[in-house]
Amino acid sequence: MGYPADDLDRAHDPGPDAAAERAVAVADAASEPITVPGDHVIRVGTASWTDPTMTAPGVFYPRDADTAEERLQFYASRFPVVEVDATYYALPAERTAALWVERTPPDFVFDIKAHALMTGQPTETKRLPKDIRAALPAELAAKARIYNRDLPDELREEIWRRFREGIEPLRAAGQLGSILLQYPRWFFPVSESRDTILEAVRALDGLTVAVEFRHGSWFNEKNAERTVRFLSDHDIALVVVDGPQGFKSSLPLVVAVTSPALSVVRFHGRRAATWEAQGIPTVERFRYLYDRGELAEWAPRVGALAKEARETHVLMNNCYANYGSTNAREMAKLLADLDLDRRSADTEGGREA
Repeated sequence: MGYPADDLDRAHDPGPDAAAERAVAVADAASEPITVPGDHVIRVGTASWTDPTMTAPGVFYPRDADTAEERLQFYASRFPVVEVDATYYALPAERTAALWVERTPPDFVFDIKAHALMTGQPTETKRLPKDIRAALPAELAAKARIYNRDLPDELREEIWRRFREGIEPLRAAGQLGSILLQYPRWFFPVSESRDTILEAVRALDGLTVAVEFRHGSWFNEKNAERTVRFLSDHDIALVVVDGPQGFKSSLPLVVAVTSPALSVVRFHGRRAATWEAQGIPTVERFRYLYDRGELAEWAPRVGALAKEARETHVLMNNCYANYGSTNAREMAKLLADLDLDRRSADTEGGREA
């Protein structure tokens, strides 16, 4: 299944069968939120439930779960949260969100990734709604990809309006978690960028917002304290990440709560060879199965976050086949076994070296 993974040792790419064997011992570990002293909770899930490598027969879903409805219902019986990444590529549809509400328990939560145009990244013009494409100036309509900065003001505002309209059924049902604003590698820690974030927060007024950076300079020696303070001052949740190191897009290990409402941790895997590679399927970038030791290092860090935020969402973005679902279950078991009345000394103060 997928591309050869010669750059990975077999421990981190053992194949779906091996990952499934590991999942057996923790099959129901993530099915309910984990209660933390102080009326806080941790929800553990994955950043997709529809990737073709995940929906392949027998990989994660039962072989007879072959419809969108059956798959989501099965997923929601195993995890209390999911991240929707499809909304990055296409604006959400209100009818689709209404179906998600119908197919999941009332306490199931959806984190929604912001559309590419909302975070300064390009989108394929053909993926925009037909009426928006028709309203584009001719020179833009002819382009294969366009940026938010290229749009007339009224269309830029319409993108935000359509996004909010599309997820309204989730908000109305109390099933909307956060809106993930994932900024690109060329988004640097300057005043203009901070203003851009605040503009997004205003456009999403009333919704919980989480920000993920993709350039290490946000947390270098010069900017780390300012970045955390900026997010805290504006009640914006920082997305804590685990991912490949050694790139300009790599973030140092920063474990901090910047909003009392929510903390988010996203696990991208550590497949360095494909992290910034061009011309490969997205799923190959995240084709990495964490070993138990790597997850165990993170459990006390997540526990520390969970003691400060009312909700903590732990999302496995290594969604190749059943790698993410297996690791999510294993992480949930580690967190359930953690003594959350204690706080590891190496996470005290919010930032690790």
